[in-house]
Amino acid sequence: MGKSKQLFLAVAVSILLAVVSWFLISKEKSKTDSFFMLDLAGIQARGTLRVAVDNNSSSYYIYRGRRMGYEYELLLDLGKRLGVQIEFVVASEIEEAFAQLEEGKVDLIAMNVQKNKGLSSEVDFTDAVGNTSTFLVGNKKVTNWQNLGSDTVVVRKGAVYKQQLEQIKDSLDLDFLILEDQAHEETLLDRIVDHGMKWTVATQQIAQTNVTYYEELYLGMEVAKAGEINWAVRGTSTELLQRVNAWLAEKKKRFIPDLYAKYFLNSKNQHFRSTSAYSSLGGNRISLYDDLIQEHAKTLGWDWRLLAAIVYKESRFDTTAVSYAGAQGLLQLMPVTLERFGVTNPNDPVESLRGGVKFLLYLDKFWMKRVPKTNERIKFILASYNIGQGHVEDAWRLTLKHGKNSQNWREVSYYLNLKSDPTYYRDPVVKSGYAKGHIAVNYVRDVLGLFQSYKALVNP
Repeated sequence: MGKSKQLFLAVAVSILLAVVSWFLISKEKSKTDSFFMLDLAGIQARGTLRVAVDNNSSSYYIYRGRRMGYEYELLLDLGKRLGVQIEFVVASEIEEAFAQLEEGKVDLIAMNVQKNKGLSSEVDFTDAVGNTSTFLVGNKKVTNWQNLGSDTVVVRKGAVYKQQLEQIKDSLDLDFLILEDQAHEETLLDRIVDHGMKWTVATQQIAQTNVTYYEELYLGMEVAKAGEINWAVRGTSTELLQRVNAWLAEKKKRFIPDLYAKYFLNSKNQHFRSTSAYSSLGGNRISLYDDLIQEHAKTLGWDWRLLAAIVYKESRFDTTAVSYAGAQGLLQLMPVTLERFGVTNPNDPVESLRGGVKFLLYLDKFWMKRVPKTNERIKFILASYNIGQGHVEDAWRLTLKHGKNSQNWREVSYYLNLKSDPTYYRDPVVKSGYAKGHIAVNYVRDVLGLFQSYKALVNP
């Protein structure tokens, strides 16, 4: 074989190897890519269903540290049915939510959209989640559309309101103007209350709740009669769509009507929750103790909302809380820990937070060399806070023994889950014995999930 042929063959082999390597790397990357297009089987393997939601008084918000909302509770139930956790992704605009769906950043849109034939090739809509009508809301009482004259009606961009108003305007030959705005319906209603604008359109539920409590708001004409509202999935998520529709069919018998009554048939409670100083919608506060939590979080070098998530998980911000095991105060410290860190009055929020933060600092120091990366170490700290660092260290040693990555929480949590199995808790490397490790694993997941919600809904 000539030198030129040998050279050509060598180059061809090199190119082929490069292509194969690129393919294998791309394939492996696709398995772990956080923005990968998945149907139900892949979503269940990942363990989370990513859902785009609104941050408003009916969908998803924080009230006294607790996550609430009509869509929030619906989605939790759906997650149980599918066997996955729900990852809530707040979308400020409807168009943004559809872009995230197309890019694979979310798997489902739960924002009460209406079917749009123009999106049918890329998006599939679920069966109706419910029905709602839309109303004009303004700063004065009107009885017919002619009363608007040449005024401007400002509506949420991406919603169906503009299309509905255009049909009325054309059919009656009216002069009012329609202006779209990125703001949510409730923000637009606030602008009317603050005398910044005259008219907007909102769903019946949102309109009636706000009109009940604001003297400056008046419910006007019905813009569109009750129509179906739907959720949306990617056109390729056929299995997910089928399962969501099956879940809807069952839940419409009782669960959905009961939940609807809870959020929409008692407008006083709904308005109180959404306008409270301790609501992410009304006052951007999580609890009465936000200032104290912020001060002590500086000592840890943490985002204060992470410490707030721990306090909520431990005591629901109740300074007098006592667990069945005898843990006390905001951070539910056991008597031996109270004594160790100098807490004499566990019901004093200042003392309780100070003692709890000292304990968290101790755990941080304990795990510092074993787990250098802060984001991973926090998970070890949280698990240790819940179950004790001895049990977590056992799982860490088991991870090392089995040749896995002991600096990775996912790997270590696998063995922590197994600490109720005699095969593992009787292993010679285990020093602290039996433990219900799954409780600590769930604790870490719950605290971090709540922290993500606080970050999305409450300003730093």
